[in-house]
Amino acid sequence: MTNKDQVILVTGGSSGLGKAMCACFASAGHTVYGTSRREVEADGYHMVRMDVTDEVSVADVVQGIIQREGRIDVVVNNAGLGIQGPVEDIDIALAREVLETNVLGPHRVCRAVLPSMRERGSGTIVQISSIAANFGLPYRGFYSATKAALDRITEALRMEVRTMGIRVVTVQPGEFNTPIAGNRLRPERIGTAYQAAYDRTLAVLGGSMHYSRDPNELARVVLRIIENEDPGPIHRVARGVQRLSVLLKKLLPTEHFERMVMRQYE
Repeated sequence: MTNKDQVILVTGGSSGLGKAMCACFASAGHTVYGTSRREVEADGYHMVRMDVTDEVSVADVVQGIIQREGRIDVVVNNAGLGIQGPVEDIDIALAREVLETNVLGPHRVCRAVLPSMRERGSGTIVQISSIAANFGLPYRGFYSATKAALDRITEALRMEVRTMGIRVVTVQPGEFNTPIAGNRLRPERIGTAYQAAYDRTLAVLGGSMHYSRDPNELARVVLRIIENEDPGPIHRVARGVQRLSVLLKKLLPTEHFERMVMRQYE
């Protein structure tokens, strides 16, 4: 086995970034298994049904691939949900749903694959986070929170398995042209105190799609990561104000940074 013929599991492989990664990895000569909660046809790679919120489903798919291929070299934890709405209006059921998918979902997959990777003394786990993990954004607080939680868990895991031959990498994409915006979870109603500002925010978020990037760009970045012997711990795949905001969050006083963020929504 070389870095050019790896067995790769990509969660959330039916659309958007996941679909682009599956196709990219397969075209590079890798054996690719994408996952989806529903039956999906694929050309050049395998698609299997798996629900990252179901521990039995995850374990069955991981063990099935290992039995068929003998190993899983790479896991890309990409499956995730978007969520938007005022913090006050996000009820506990919605909050649990996004936490189950965005935080505990990757954790379930990691728990399923780590024993076999540890036994072989090799493996790569790529966690698809978000540039939004670096700061809270109005009406996307729960999304930012789940990605920040994923990053901290990933950071700890990277140090815990470093001596076992397992690499753990965080990828933080900015805006990409995917269906996630249209599929975001939303509260049933928005309180009148927030409605006007919330509507302005949605208009800004919708307009931002004109400068969003092709998912294939992200796929090529992740391909380089999994084929690299020393890929580095964190990759931010963002440009312009999104990338600059990470630096400004560190440099500016909190009140100045938050005023700058709010100006983007005016």
